[in-house]
Amino acid sequence: MCGIDRALHAYGLGASDFEALDLLATAAPAQGGHCRVQDLAGRVHLSQSALSRLIARLEKDGLVERSVCAEDRRGVWVTLTEAGRALHTETLPVQRAVLARMLGDDRPED
Repeated sequence: MCGIDRALHAYGLGASDFEALDLLATAAPAQGGHCRVQDLAGRVHLSQSALSRLIARLEKDGLVERSVCAEDRRGVWVTLTEAGRALHTETLPVQRAVLARMLGDDRPED
């Protein structure tokens, strides 16, 4: 995680920021490309309060938008903005390169 943090720092992101953007970028199109905060909480390695702060920071930076879930007004949807999607696209190869380097090249090919 430290290597990913260092590599993504140049883009203004940390590993947890990227993880949230990555989950949102791969959200099911049938769901409109967004996730409920509750669903994100079950998939990231952060407490509920830390995730809320992270989402607020990403929203302030214009990378995500929050909206109230119409079906359950207690729920909150989080969606990538165009800027968030562009930043995810730009940083995905950086994150993958760090993972490949950290895991080594001696893994068997699929």
